[in-house]
Amino acid sequence: MTTTEPVAREGAGELKLASDFAKPGMDQWRAAAAKVLNRGRPEDKQLTGEQAVSRLVTTTVDGIEIAPIYTLEDAPAELGVPGVAPFTRGTTVHNGEADAWDVRALHEDPDAAFTKQAVLTDLERGATSLWFRIDPDAVQGEQLGEVLADALLELITVEVSSRTDQEAAAEALLKVVEADPKPANHKSVVLGLDPIGCAALNGTAPELGKLGQWVKRLDGMRNSRAIVVDATIWHNAGAGDVHELGFALATGVEYVRALMAQGLTADQAFDAIDFRVTATVDQFATIAKLRALRTAWNKVGETFGVSATKRGARQHAVTSWREITRDDAYVNMLRGTISTFAAGIGGAEAITTLPFDTVWGLPGDFSRRIARNTQVVLAEESNIVRVNDPAGGSWYVESLTSKLAEAAWAVLGKIDAAGGMAKAVVDGLPVRELEPVIAERAKRLATRKKPITGVSEFPNAGEADVTTAKPRPAAPEYKGLQWHRDSEVFEGLRDAVKASGEAKVFLACLGARRDFGGRESFASNAFHVAGLATPEVEGGSVEEIVAAFKAAGTPVACLCSSAKVYADQALPVAKALKEAGAKTVLLAGNLKELGESASEAEGVIDGTVAMGMDIVALLDQTLDTLGVSK
Repeated sequence: MTTTEPVAREGAGELKLASDFAKPGMDQWRAAAAKVLNRGRPEDKQLTGEQAVSRLVTTTVDGIEIAPIYTLEDAPAELGVPGVAPFTRGTTVHNGEADAWDVRALHEDPDAAFTKQAVLTDLERGATSLWFRIDPDAVQGEQLGEVLADALLELITVEVSSRTDQEAAAEALLKVVEADPKPANHKSVVLGLDPIGCAALNGTAPELGKLGQWVKRLDGMRNSRAIVVDATIWHNAGAGDVHELGFALATGVEYVRALMAQGLTADQAFDAIDFRVTATVDQFATIAKLRALRTAWNKVGETFGVSATKRGARQHAVTSWREITRDDAYVNMLRGTISTFAAGIGGAEAITTLPFDTVWGLPGDFSRRIARNTQVVLAEESNIVRVNDPAGGSWYVESLTSKLAEAAWAVLGKIDAAGGMAKAVVDGLPVRELEPVIAERAKRLATRKKPITGVSEFPNAGEADVTTAKPRPAAPEYKGLQWHRDSEVFEGLRDAVKASGEAKVFLACLGARRDFGGRESFASNAFHVAGLATPEVEGGSVEEIVAAFKAAGTPVACLCSSAKVYADQALPVAKALKEAGAKTVLLAGNLKELGESASEAEGVIDGTVAMGMDIVALLDQTLDTLGVSK
């Protein structure tokens, strides 16, 4: 006799793998955190569990608090599903295909022959759409037909943008597309019209009166959009995630109102708009930002009465220009990979990875290939697109998504109360909103609380210049928003030292290597941020240290060692260096490490090189002492 019924066994029961372990709780976690943070603290200054946790909370430049741990209570009651309102988890549902996002290659080279070949190379080797910047210093509008001559327009999406004349760029694209003999419904274009963003960049007043006409010119073209809300211009001007989202929402709302006033329905207005957003090296913030924009835009759609299926925000993510560095440029490959990964996980419909040598000039074949392959490898070999919203359900990501959406909604409300985004741009409100954010970021960059690998941390002072890029043509002068990269302040210091010839800081390493090794490494890296040479002496008598200092030929010295050695040797050596002509004597560490002699340090030791200090201020003062013109 056969049966499908399970056979009961004596003593058999439900298997409980965790049955022998106590269930952990937050109290235990707080106690564990306090135990770690209390190591080395005096008995009368021990932290409680709550105090320890509060010490671990961090805050973004725009005020979003990041907790050290998250629980189920931080996640939404209903997670939702991808492809339906509120679209937090994505506007589309992936079916396991590796091409779930659009690999969009940016072209800015005014050399038509080079760009034409680059277009074919991109399309043959992984790109699925093209993006042309049409400006005096980029691709020329009248050459667009030539550079697209060998591309099959029915197989790709073509997007244009401009920082100077968006209507001319849109017209140039339509001229090419309309001349193509294929039916209109076989073509897909993005005209890149963002009059508010363009006005903010150029210091002019936005003109929205023709938007409806541009939308109607795309009737019959598949998946085509006339308008792009370009939030990257605000990121490049210093915005954090909150203001980038808030300004994007406010701009989108303004365009919907303008289009409806020009005779389009709310559904048609939503169909006409794409968003261009920034993907940064903060992968969780990027993932949450893309999810938050979709959540908030769905709420905007509810307010306008848009059909539920039309409320999804379509996003083109671009890796951060502001985070690209000139120095140690190859590290930009890592930044691009992290940013692209985050954009893919966050559900961007299209992604552009900027080439690693973007700061050096117009990218060449090699850097374009690396940028393109970053996306291809992530999609087709790492398989990150085969799962819908893989970050969904993470208590941290869900909480951060909610916080960003709420904070951005508050920014939208403030701008709406001020008369809308077009008026706000003319009145300068967005610029004023960004001032404290920019100041806070500058402080974090200077203190290396926000480090830049290869620039403010682990600099390679002897690196060679990048030679693969081509010089960029002179850019037009923009009279509105000012764009700055995070690394510019450090690059300015490096340039000043390079122009001066050879500027040095002498390192007096006291004791044995076990005493000074860590401080020597820390101090030398700090001075290498500006490209300063760091000749040194290891151990020896006071006389030998002074002789080495004189041979180095610099008026600035830095003592490097441990507290034990400092207590005995720091002051005698510092005094001898001052007598030998040192204008500035610094100490790697803290003055209290001098012990009882710390009270005698005034006028002998002029400052410290330590964690958390303003490295920009230190290097500025050092260059002044060295007579280096900045």
